[in-house]
Amino acid sequence: MTDHAIDLRSDTVTRPSPGMREAIANAPVGDDQYGEDPSTNALQERAAAILGKEAALWLPSGTMTNQVALRVLTRPGDDVIVSRESHAAWHESGAAAANCGVQFTEIGDRKPFTAAEFIAAVKPRGHMLLPPTTLVEVENTHNRLGGLIVAEDEAERICAAARERGIATYLDGARLWNVAAATGVRPATIAAPFDVVGVTLSKGLGAPGGSLLAGTRAHMREAVRHRRMLGGAMRQVGIFAAAGLYALDHNLGRLRDDHDNARALAERLIQSPGIALDPVTVQTNILVFDLAPGAPDAAAFVSRARERGVLVNAFGPRRVRAVTHLDVTRAQCERAGEILASVAGVGQKV
Repeated sequence: MTDHAIDLRSDTVTRPSPGMREAIANAPVGDDQYGEDPSTNALQERAAAILGKEAALWLPSGTMTNQVALRVLTRPGDDVIVSRESHAAWHESGAAAANCGVQFTEIGDRKPFTAAEFIAAVKPRGHMLLPPTTLVEVENTHNRLGGLIVAEDEAERICAAARERGIATYLDGARLWNVAAATGVRPATIAAPFDVVGVTLSKGLGAPGGSLLAGTRAHMREAVRHRRMLGGAMRQVGIFAAAGLYALDHNLGRLRDDHDNARALAERLIQSPGIALDPVTVQTNILVFDLAPGAPDAAAFVSRARERGVLVNAFGPRRVRAVTHLDVTRAQCERAGEILASVAGVGQKV
């Protein structure tokens, strides 16, 4: 089914292109645990340079990247401020509690939080009852909010307020590349206000796996230990690193195509009375929309769309997500829009 369907479930469903497969096959490799994998070393150095940080570290997944960042920047019992419905709080199977022993304070209401909201949520150190806030984490773009971009000036204000209070800052930039493509702001500029930043190679850029954590050399030395503790220490990682290097060489510039395709899809869905979608939220490659009264619920909608060859994900009882990526064309997105609009009309009250 998925081989012939228009798969809009995520930008992680892409498959390596022939050129990427060739890069993987020809990758020089060594033992990364001894620091001897040349492809991994090259990728880490390049990522650090792109992000404007001293050093970077390869990790198998974005979730592990977020978990290692928490281990480096917090201690058990700490409070971490995150955006409401953040990936860290909603999509990591409770890993932060199990692996790091931290609690999350979610702030913001269907939009990225502001510096003022952050300041209001901070819990002081030394309080007899409250856990101390030691980290603020910003997700950019924000997945569950429909790929929303956090404004650069607001991120700078949040990080400045955190520094004034001795609070560490982390950017969950799994889709930072999409921010850069949509705004024209350099990745290093987006990452600059933050102590540590994570980016993913398998979302948008088409690699079969792999993420990177970047920050100071001291932070990355500590991250190496936590990566091992969490089971992420690998050996000949160069086969993944080569895919990442290929992705950085070939797939950054085309991210705007995904954004254009998402807007084209949104323009069709907005015409359907069964779908509620604010066009202002369609800023990158993710669409999150609600199903209007009279339309099927999300589970039925997803099932009926699948039957007609379009794959999307339910994000709530009446909320659905669709994501464009390098393995879907404009024509496929236009076709998907027709099908999804039709499915949303099933059961519509007249």
